Amino acid sequence: MTRRIRDVMSADTASVEPMTTVARAARLMREQDIGDVLVAYDCDLFGVLTDRDIVLRAVAEGSDPEATTVGSLCTRPPLVTLDPEDTTEHAVELMRRYAVRRLPVVERGGCPVGMVSLGDLAVTEDPHSALADISTAAPTH
Repeated sequence: MTRRIRDVMSADTASVEPMTTVARAARLMREQDIGDVLVAYDCDLFGVLTDRDIVLRAVAEGSDPEATTVGSLCTRPPLVTLDPEDTTEHAVELMRRYAVRRLPVVERGGCPVGMVSLGDLAVTEDPHSALADISTAAPTH
């Protein structure tokens, strides 16, 4: 059954402004138990910052997380994005083509409204898969 992204996306995504420190973004990720934040200024998507970006582009390079901004580390446009009216099949196709696990969802004009993860799609498209089980399991802290 084809579903719309609007029905499966996480609408309560976290976002930070480009001048936010990496340390603040990392604390936000920990507090919300998430692996990415949208980097936005007003209604413009500036980029996406993942926990992997922090490790590889800041920590491994010896950057000071209290002085380094997310705008200097995040993946910047052109970004692969989805519209809320796109199908989940289209999201899967884009994830395969670009080898990404998360896609920002933007409305006309580029205003970020959510995020779709590989786990979201697994739960929706194949709820009995191992990935769906992992995606719905409670975190182990």
